[in-house]
Amino acid sequence: MLMFSGTVVATRFAVRELDATFIALGRALVAAVLAACVLAAWRAPWPTGEQWRRIALVSAGVVVGFPWLITLALRTMPAAHGAVIVGLLPMATSVLAVIRGGERPSPAFWVASAAGLIGILVFASTRGAHGLGQADLLALAAVVLAGIGYCEGGLLAREMPAAHVICWALVLAAPLLALPTAWTLVRTGAHAGAVAWLCFGYVSVLSMFLGFFAFYRGMAEAGIARVSQIQLAQPVCSLVWSGLLLGERIDAATALTALFVVGCVLITSKTRVRVTYAVPEAP
Repeated sequence: MLMFSGTVVATRFAVRELDATFIALGRALVAAVLAACVLAAWRAPWPTGEQWRRIALVSAGVVVGFPWLITLALRTMPAAHGAVIVGLLPMATSVLAVIRGGERPSPAFWVASAAGLIGILVFASTRGAHGLGQADLLALAAVVLAGIGYCEGGLLAREMPAAHVICWALVLAAPLLALPTAWTLVRTGAHAGAVAWLCFGYVSVLSMFLGFFAFYRGMAEAGIARVSQIQLAQPVCSLVWSGLLLGERIDAATALTALFVVGCVLITSKTRVRVTYAVPEAP
């Protein structure tokens, strides 16, 4: 969650000087190169035919769909606004965990997660996150796709090492990303300052690659719905990063919201989640 929390701020920095499509697709391509090295070093076994289909869903959701749509949205959307919309992701992932993963969270789980979500939205309403424009629709679509990728990746992490899930998803998407990334780079150029490239490196290595190692493993061990709720704290953390990196003032309301959301996360982590979906054994 801490790695993911810097994504919106880093993307907002990078998109000021680099093309949005290049950032969205290029970061996945960089991560794919790292993923191929990891798979080769670990001599990872090839996924089965059915696993490839599900890995394709992960690729569509978190490798291509979410990065591309959220980057397009952040061309005109403030980082704080984008962080708040991304705050809807935990609830979307929990709903998908019920539909796809067969998880049955307790009523206390839903009450605590809803309270955390309401806290984020109330806080957002005092910070200028109003209305529903084109950028908002892009960000909401990104949330839906990310929820699908998170849920399917969490299920796959019960069958194979969590790191392999995101690595295979990146490698699968790489051939489709190479040509448009190269074309965009040639068309727009690579003229950007050190800060923009540093932020591009952040979203490539941490947001798109290493963050998923821990995230998918946590989902496999503790449950998709429960672990996804940790991301309720992500928008608040993103606002803290905005304060530290952009010089924005963190007032009492921000601090109180952070404490409230963290409290909701702690409650959801203690609630019972029953799993009724039988996950196939790893081959």
